[in-house]
Amino acid sequence: MPHSTAVELTHRVNAGLASAESAVRHYVEAIEARDGALRAFAAFDRDEALESARAIDRLRPKGPLAGLPVAVKDIIDTAQYETCYGSSIYRGHRPALDAACVALLRSCGAVVLGKTVTAEFATFAPGPTRNPHAPGHTPGGSSSGSAVAVAAGLAPVALGTQTAGSVIRPASFCGVVGYKPSVRRVPRAGVKLISDTLDEVGLFATSVDDIALLVSVVAQQPAWAMRPAQGRAGPAPTLGWTLTSRGDEAEPAMRQAVERAAQRAYDAGARADAVDWPSSFDPLFDAQRTVQLAETARALGPEYAYRRSQLSAQLVEAIREAQEFPAQRYAEALQAGRRCAAEIESLFGGSDVIIAPSAVGEAPATLASTGDPLFNRPWQLLGCPVIGLPFGLGKQGLPIGVSVIARPGRDAQLMAAAAWLEQCWQRPAD
Repeated sequence: MPHSTAVELTHRVNAGLASAESAVRHYVEAIEARDGALRAFAAFDRDEALESARAIDRLRPKGPLAGLPVAVKDIIDTAQYETCYGSSIYRGHRPALDAACVALLRSCGAVVLGKTVTAEFATFAPGPTRNPHAPGHTPGGSSSGSAVAVAAGLAPVALGTQTAGSVIRPASFCGVVGYKPSVRRVPRAGVKLISDTLDEVGLFATSVDDIALLVSVVAQQPAWAMRPAQGRAGPAPTLGWTLTSRGDEAEPAMRQAVERAAQRAYDAGARADAVDWPSSFDPLFDAQRTVQLAETARALGPEYAYRRSQLSAQLVEAIREAQEFPAQRYAEALQAGRRCAAEIESLFGGSDVIIAPSAVGEAPATLASTGDPLFNRPWQLLGCPVIGLPFGLGKQGLPIGVSVIARPGRDAQLMAAAAWLEQCWQRPAD
């Protein structure tokens, strides 16, 4: 089966125009041909994937995700495959059950294609995955394998997780669409959590329509998959755009991308205005980091206590730093997030969504780091839903993405606006 979108693939399988087995075989063969160099997958079994597809072919009806191959980040439990959380501590660990999000996908006809590489416990130490656009540059993280699997055509869609920027940043570095939902839109049961406040299950795909299809299942919002037909993306949204108060830390190409994205939307009929970043929101950058480190130290307390020698130096250092925080620091960081969330209208004003940087710039030329999540931190602590969309290339010829952000709980509005922007930005500029 030639490469197609998730929407097209599931339609063809349900209409009897293709089999689930042929759909899965296409991606199995792509993995076998290319993943030796990319190393996106931590676990993959050709026979297991194909047998799962044949089981779907025997079903009547097959389900809305019939035959859709899904790559799953190795921080999310699967009964079919080992789940090691990116750590040697859990080598050989085979969960008895799928995570809730995986079970929802499988119940609707999706096929688990394999497990994708994660940074250690979805934190800081990178895995072996290579950026498909430039092997010496990071693919981002911690959902590195999932982003690369979609970018390289090894899977049409993939699950990831985000605590700071672990979906949106690798989506930007790899040139794909990433989605981080509002708080608890996607169930987290069966996901190895490192931050109870911040962790969310996210998605990667090549289009907003494909994201909407998956979200309709994993968030149990079937109406979200009812997108307008191609070329009829609905009314233009009202946009704001901002570089935040830290815009001088973004690379020139990223700053230009955000401004060009807003201008393109304005030229296509949207209202698009720069919005003022409230100075009261400045503490969000440091507060998110404090919450992340404090809760990571707590969540990984047993691993730190009993298997410290098997943790990376980066993770040990982060846990030690968090253990030295004054007791009040964590409480104040949480309060900063709550205060700014209560004042969110001072940022959004009359805007439906806001456009902002997805990363500092292009993927850095390093494999020792997954890049800086600076521009993801405020939105994560606020609980805003975010869709990262590709928007051209930087000066090194590597992908750059911009984030489309909505108020917390406005995921459906975000989907509609992102679909409109995606079509707007894919049209040739005048």
